[in-house]
Amino acid sequence: MLGRLSDRVTSMHEAATLRMAQRARALREQGADVISLAIGEPDFDTPEHIKAAATRALADGHTKYTPVAGVAPLREAIAQKLRHENGIDVDPAQVVVSTGAKQSLMNVCLALLQAGDEAILLAPYWVSYLEMIRFTGAHPVTVNADIDADYKVTADQLRAAITDKTRLVFLNTPSNPTGAVYERGELLEIAEIVRAHPNVMVVCDEIYEHIVFESRHVSLASLDGMAERVITVNGFSKGFAMTGWRLGYLAAPPAIAKAVAKVQGQFTSGANAFSQIAAVTALTGDREPTRVMCAAYRRRRDLLCSMLADVPDVQTNVPAGAFYIFPNVQAFYGRRAGDQIVDGSVALCEYLLDEAHIAVVPGAAFGDDRSIRLSGAAADDVLRTGVDRLAGALAKLR
Repeated sequence: MLGRLSDRVTSMHEAATLRMAQRARALREQGADVISLAIGEPDFDTPEHIKAAATRALADGHTKYTPVAGVAPLREAIAQKLRHENGIDVDPAQVVVSTGAKQSLMNVCLALLQAGDEAILLAPYWVSYLEMIRFTGAHPVTVNADIDADYKVTADQLRAAITDKTRLVFLNTPSNPTGAVYERGELLEIAEIVRAHPNVMVVCDEIYEHIVFESRHVSLASLDGMAERVITVNGFSKGFAMTGWRLGYLAAPPAIAKAVAKVQGQFTSGANAFSQIAAVTALTGDREPTRVMCAAYRRRRDLLCSMLADVPDVQTNVPAGAFYIFPNVQAFYGRRAGDQIVDGSVALCEYLLDEAHIAVVPGAAFGDDRSIRLSGAAADDVLRTGVDRLAGALAKLR
């Protein structure tokens, strides 16, 4: 007989991105021609020079346990990268390497949050932030941004949300799911608010920093007085197409870095050895493949935006980074598909998958039920077919 499951597990929601991908996979296995624009995974392969570095690392015997916080060459390479590219003055001892940026984020939550604390989410937010916060017993506080503001929360909104219980603010720039990029001036206003609240730290998720189009990525920790107030999280999955390598990192004030390493030491210990050696090459080697990928994502963004602009009742802005489109589709709520009433983004996505065999993610998973997320990490012809199917299915709703 199965034992009792813990409350923290039974109350946890499954990630909507994974759920839609699983549903799409199940339909494919039944023979359906399904187009999935649900998963945020680059469709590019890992660059050859990085794969070659991993092969050499294996041949050189990098197959043993690693230090909990990461191997010294990678921590040094990350510290140099943050100093030279991001303007963040960190020592390698402030860097902790994990099995993906997701683990880095969870480590921070476990190290800093407890019951009674509050953590602020700037919505739309990445799906896992909410569950990570809830898992610790802390209370998530959501601050919503609209499409007319390019999905960016204002400084005044943030100021109004902070209380004496606030411990963390989650900032994701460029953003998943919206592609919003906070400009330097906007970050300066946020920094001013944070400096006025000594007990508040910011977790700045910069996993999409290499996928920025018209503007330039700015790290919050690089601004005056913010190095000791910001935990910068990043990784290799998006900018280097290394999703399956499961490698991420954070840089934090020394006491927090030590606390995070302490947490990680009891859960997973160090990330795998040969991936860490290869990651040194990713940071110090040729960046041309990353630039090529970014150019492709920009072209695809333009393609998606131009096609969606022709779909009646779909409102779309132009994302400044990442590889997602987050159109507002609330005009379709209350319409019918046969006997079924579309009452929100979840119902709409279920309808699109069943009716048109296109998988997208409901905005409700990101804290904004008015919208859906489409991933541009697919070939141009796949994107064209996907939007055609979406438009056709939406036109059938009455």
